[in-house]
Amino acid sequence: MRAKSFLGFCQPLTSKKGIAMVVLRRALAAVLLLFSASCVPAQTLALTFDDGLDPSTEPAAASWNRQILKSLRDAGISSMVFPSLVRTGQGEGLDLIGDWGRAGHAIGNHTSRHRSLGSPQLPLADFIGDVKEAGAVLSRIPGWSKMLRFPYLKEGNMLAKRDGMRLWMQAAGYRAAPVSIDASDWYYNQVYVAWLNEANAAKADQVKAAYIAHLLDRAAYYDGLAQQVLGRSPAHVMLLHTNRINAAALDELIWAFRERGWSFTTARSAFDDPIYTEQIDTLPAGESILWASAKAAGIPGLRYPAEDSVYEAPPLRAQGLIPAHMPQ
Repeated sequence: MRAKSFLGFCQPLTSKKGIAMVVLRRALAAVLLLFSASCVPAQTLALTFDDGLDPSTEPAAASWNRQILKSLRDAGISSMVFPSLVRTGQGEGLDLIGDWGRAGHAIGNHTSRHRSLGSPQLPLADFIGDVKEAGAVLSRIPGWSKMLRFPYLKEGNMLAKRDGMRLWMQAAGYRAAPVSIDASDWYYNQVYVAWLNEANAAKADQVKAAYIAHLLDRAAYYDGLAQQVLGRSPAHVMLLHTNRINAAALDELIWAFRERGWSFTTARSAFDDPIYTEQIDTLPAGESILWASAKAAGIPGLRYPAEDSVYEAPPLRAQGLIPAHMPQ
């Protein structure tokens, strides 16, 4: 039996007709490959970081801050940080935020006291005062942008607070800075740090690997939610924090997303997507902008809160990745 050629033809390559057919089939295959690639929805992602770090309360803060900035620089990613003054302090911690601005990243507002507008105990006027207090300080930092990231992604537990805040922001020239992809990175950070404090680097590395897998999973979930609500994949904005696990994992995290076909865009460009200027009619208001859109559209099966440690603890516990001294 005569052996087949690379594309399965029985014509020997010494035949002119065989050579012509191979060339034709290869050209057709290349066209089909390009066509199929163009039909795959592009998945783009911007990374944003909340809170900031304070060297007066965390001696390694400057080191973690440098590592996060180095990972972003090495990956060619322009990000945005949303500092809260209670998390940075007003001394060296603000200098670390200045490093973000000098590196070309944008600086937003995460309020002065990191209080939730979803709390019944917090009046709207007091929350606005927190925004003003932080803005007066942060506006002096290079890269400042008048964008507000609500603490805990909570935008008001009552209609009067939600709409009152929206009216104030419009009058004050503020834009909201929602996220499309939320994930409990703060909880993974707690577990990761707990293992490091026990000098168990092997367990910490396992938590880091589980964390990256978790972020990939949540990104896929929210992108699927976008397809249901929008019929498209938007320029996603992910919520992360300036913490120890992200300082350690960011290089691998970026690589993992790129391996899955995601590309990265700047935070400033991502916020130009129309989804981030929509004012969703939900109460309590907030969560991921995609979660809120799905809630308003009546999509069933949405959990509340959308992301929390109660969802992350069971799988980590099942893998033996929660230290004994942590709440079980």
